[in-house]
Amino acid sequence: MLSELKYEPSVKSTDIGVLVKDGAVTLNGFVTTYGEKWHALRAAKRVSGVRAVADDIKVKLIGSHDRTDGEIAASAADHLGWSMAVPAGKVDITVRDGWITLNGKVEWWYQKSAAESSVHFLAGVKGVTNLITVNSKAMASEIETSINKAFARNALLESNKIKVKTTENHVTLTGTVRTYAEKEEAERVAWAAPGVYSVYDKIKVEWFWGITA
Repeated sequence: MLSELKYEPSVKSTDIGVLVKDGAVTLNGFVTTYGEKWHALRAAKRVSGVRAVADDIKVKLIGSHDRTDGEIAASAADHLGWSMAVPAGKVDITVRDGWITLNGKVEWWYQKSAAESSVHFLAGVKGVTNLITVNSKAMASEIETSINKAFARNALLESNKIKVKTTENHVTLTGTVRTYAEKEEAERVAWAAPGVYSVYDKIKVEWFWGITA
């Protein structure tokens, strides 16, 4: 785990502690930007055998990284406005103590994801909560077929080990995958299907010689 953090160039690994127990990883310590924290969590999820990641990392802003809530809000509004993927006027921004909360309704998951990505790495940001909801006009009847076909096309997934069940526009995923990163990829693919309002990810990570966690 520490080797993967050291391998990630955007993370100062000397300020991050790692605790590992039965495939569950806890990251603690501090970083100077939210972007560094985000990259540290992504690095942990890439490691083979990891089935869960707990985030205890604190963002401690210093020097040029520090911003007022008003400055952060103005910058976030600018970046959302510049994004071609985020529909104008559909996302509201609230900033408190450096933490951004996004609200609103969009038609597609990629628009919700793009809104969050637009503000992830802004100076002064300590965290992002994405409360944007997806309210698509797409028909729910084709969701399950669409997701299964996308799983079959995806080189990162063993699609025969993942089951998809839909209730109206809500998706439940079950089955097993080899890594935590694969579990996240399956959820991402499910969210990308037209018409999906929510994804309940019950996939388990199969690790350490076939032991399921």
